[in-house]
Amino acid sequence: MPASRLEMTAAQWRKSSYSNHDGGDCVEVADNFPALVPVRDSKAPHGPTLTFEAATWSSFVTAVKRGQLPSA
Repeated sequence: MPASRLEMTAAQWRKSSYSNHDGGDCVEVADNFPALVPVRDSKAPHGPTLTFEAATWSSFVTAVKRGQLPSA
């Protein structure tokens, strides 16, 4: 279920703890939606937002932490 633009105005964004201090390669997520996790590029805060179901996002983060994803 995608979130509407109106809902995104209420998003409380936080930057990834893995973001660098120079402002590059940053991802922001909003944690204040119970079933959804909006994700955006912090360098383009007014750009597009990807929205994932909370369980899907949790599985992704777990796989990243465990090193289970192939490197690019």
